[in-house]
Amino acid sequence: MNFQQEIIKLLVKETKLKKAELENLISVPPDPKLGDYAFPCFKLGKNPKEAAEMLKKKLKLPKFLSGVQVVGPYLNFYVKNEVITEETLSKITKNKEDYGKQDIGKKQKVVFDFSSPNIAKPFGIGHLRSTVIGSCLYKVHNFLGYKSVGVNHLGDWGTQFGKLIVAFNKWGKEKELEKDPIKYLLKLYVKFHEEADKDDTLNDEAREAFKQLEEGNEKYLSLWESFKELSLKEFKKIYQVLEIEFDSYHGEAFYNDKMEKVINNLKKKKLTELSQGALIVDLEKYKMPPILLEKSNGATTYHTRDLAAANYRLKQYKPIKLVYVVGSEQKLHFRQLFKVLELSGEDVSKFTHVDFGLFRFPEGKMSTRKGKVIFLEEVLDKAIKLTEKIIEKKNPNLKNKKEVAIQIGVGAIIFADLSNDRTRNIDFDWDRMLSFEGETGPYVQYTHARACSILRKAEKSFTKVNYSLLNNEEELAVIRLLYDFPAAIEKAAKDYKPHHIANHLITLSQAFNEFYHKCPVISERDEQMKARLLLVDSVRQVLENGLGLLGIKAPDEM
Repeated sequence: MNFQQEIIKLLVKETKLKKAELENLISVPPDPKLGDYAFPCFKLGKNPKEAAEMLKKKLKLPKFLSGVQVVGPYLNFYVKNEVITEETLSKITKNKEDYGKQDIGKKQKVVFDFSSPNIAKPFGIGHLRSTVIGSCLYKVHNFLGYKSVGVNHLGDWGTQFGKLIVAFNKWGKEKELEKDPIKYLLKLYVKFHEEADKDDTLNDEAREAFKQLEEGNEKYLSLWESFKELSLKEFKKIYQVLEIEFDSYHGEAFYNDKMEKVINNLKKKKLTELSQGALIVDLEKYKMPPILLEKSNGATTYHTRDLAAANYRLKQYKPIKLVYVVGSEQKLHFRQLFKVLELSGEDVSKFTHVDFGLFRFPEGKMSTRKGKVIFLEEVLDKAIKLTEKIIEKKNPNLKNKKEVAIQIGVGAIIFADLSNDRTRNIDFDWDRMLSFEGETGPYVQYTHARACSILRKAEKSFTKVNYSLLNNEEELAVIRLLYDFPAAIEKAAKDYKPHHIANHLITLSQAFNEFYHKCPVISERDEQMKARLLLVDSVRQVLENGLGLLGIKAPDEM
């Protein structure tokens, strides 16, 4: 039973307010003592307190409510504890790993464009955010009945390849490239910029090399192909550690033969004009700089490729939404892109830019040009090694130590990212990111492992439970959080913010640990023990489900 929806039905009948309006008005009070749901009565008359009193008298309470109470301008609803308890725990027991699943999406497609590292450049810590936020939203939408499509829009085209081709032709060595492709290509890229600072003609050479690449120069295409292949092989190692998959790896180069159609369509609609020999779409009347479609030398830009990609995805997947998980510094680019798509006749409500803050570093901004990069692979390796040391110290006899160390180390990094509101910048701090104390991934994983340990020790079945025995404050606090888990998933999808799930798991873990310390689970009182074991198993299941949606494993032992 969805108690909130039942209360809304009741209020629709008695207040004549519409269902959608009531859904926006009803909230959960900050303190459980104030009830389970609160309805503000401001729209029912000039004196909301009086309106609340009158509404209270009129209401005929359904069986699941224990009462209603007027608190200032609010009418607060109290759901019977035993109803919430039985409803929640029996549903978790029945649905198991599907608890929280819904069919809101009705199999409609949502395309997620995320991760998108640049070929021949390092997969730096900066790429972590788009990768894990996008992957979580992909999983959450699938869980809610949508059909997610994950696209890795690789940065595999553009002037940087002109630079790399020039650099490789001048200073490159084949054997060095094959030994450690990404680091070697980064070295060449840095060298190019150092030399170009002294001799600007190198930049002209790079522009010309990219133009020839676009025109199909065989030697250049062969070099570009090998850069791409070697890079993708390295990237896939990282995706394997993070256990992230994509439905498509179509990068910018894939749209090379699709851009002419885009440009012709915009010309036909009289949206283009020439400016100093370059082809643009002027967006001045929308208070934005113009979009550059073709440079004066005829080379295209990433704007053109993004327009071609949007058109292709609309035709190929027929989605209800196209979601771009890309950093906040690209806000203007997406405003421009969506405006041109709108002007060309597309339904702009389908497009969403899910922006996020950046990692900030004590040593200043990361720069690929200067070779100042923190490799994500090194961060993950460091996290795993640190975890191995902690396991060796705290639980040296643990089975599958290496596997568990990977689950905890990688989980710590993912959780440190996803537990933040995505719109905020994150200060990159090794100690905080790899911490096992406080509001962290390892803390939630440890809570899951503790629940598993209790169940192993008990070796008891917990069928035919007397739900009314779960009635003290600590038990009820845990049950309310278990009941609210599906709502946290919905909120994460609606706001495109995974931290709603991460924070819910932290709060649930804290409430469970409070319960564990105050309420003995394994005891002589058989009926109570069965009820509490069911509660422990329900917490274990919800933590596993929630961590899974974040892309984190839930080890049974730590």
